[in-house]
Amino acid sequence: MSEYKIRPHHILCINFYVGKGYSKEFTENMTRIIENLQKNPLIELTAGHDVICNKCPCTGCAEKADYYDGKVIDICGISGKMHWKDLQKTVREKIINTGRLHEVCGDCQWFYICGKKETC
Repeated sequence: MSEYKIRPHHILCINFYVGKGYSKEFTENMTRIIENLQKNPLIELTAGHDVICNKCPCTGCAEKADYYDGKVIDICGISGKMHWKDLQKTVREKIINTGRLHEVCGDCQWFYICGKKETC
């Protein structure tokens, strides 16, 4: 696939992914997406379900996910379409490198993983 639709907060999830997830199907999908992102495809930022959500068994997270997306957009000033490496660089510079990860998604159930890796 040469283009992906990805929620803005999933850019953070991808940066901190360690092979854990909600289910085997989810982790296989996430691993495949991350491998394909190395080809620097065009990313369309989207609200709602994306290529990662498609294999996630989690339900009822829309409000929290919308909040996370909004914070990423507000902090990074991103929208529309960008190539993966540019998008990743922007999010890394504006959120991860400035210590603002907790501000975006500190109440996420997976933050214990990301919070540890943020300082690495």
